[in-house]
Amino acid sequence: MRDLIKVMLLSGLCLFATGVYAHEESEEEEVVVVKAWEGSGELGFVSTTGNTESEALNAKLEFVRTGKKWRHRFTGTALTTSENGIKDNERYTVEVQSDRKLTEKSWLFGALRWDADKFGTYDPSVSLTAGYGYQLMVSERHELRGEIGAGYRSLTETVSGRESSELIGRFLLDDWWQVFGNTKWTNRLLVEYGSSNTFTLFNSGLAVSMNDKFAIRLTFEVRNNSSIPPGDSEHTDTTTGVNVVYNF
Repeated sequence: MRDLIKVMLLSGLCLFATGVYAHEESEEEEVVVVKAWEGSGELGFVSTTGNTESEALNAKLEFVRTGKKWRHRFTGTALTTSENGIKDNERYTVEVQSDRKLTEKSWLFGALRWDADKFGTYDPSVSLTAGYGYQLMVSERHELRGEIGAGYRSLTETVSGRESSELIGRFLLDDWWQVFGNTKWTNRLLVEYGSSNTFTLFNSGLAVSMNDKFAIRLTFEVRNNSSIPPGDSEHTDTTTGVNVVYNF
């Protein structure tokens, strides 16, 4: 938890710095801000009692700031589960990304991802990447964005504590589709390729809006590490949940 707090503070400083830079840029180049900070929060909680007592908490917080030339995004997630008072899953992630617009459909990006999986293969995994993004498809009801880049990743094995680092390639596909007026389907595929391990993360969600502020969202996540240390039995983890979403 202390590692999470440190990363949250570091991310906050990054956001503050980019906000100051954007403000200075707006004064010097008269950049008009298209959107101020906006975001959403998600929370899902399940508790059962009886022959088996279990608890599960799934939370997500996202902030986005879009300007004429810059876009900044911060995302943090937390997942914990326990059965009969014994915790069997604990995971925290933080992502910070800044995009510099080149044209209406292209941009350059820099991204930091921190992933702490207390019961998984690596705790933590930290990657810093940069590259190029392009809007592959766009319409009133559908948008598909792609990114490709490269960078650096450090890994710490959860069981042994062994540390390693390597250069990686990064590939991202981000897609949303407004299925109906109140129903939105989102998909996000992230691949970080390295010589020792390839990490794949796929998120899918179907959100049904109740009004402008609240929605119910069904979520499904798949995480895969191509290489795992001896003693780890699974390459792939999946998570399914139902969250209440608040947009602000």
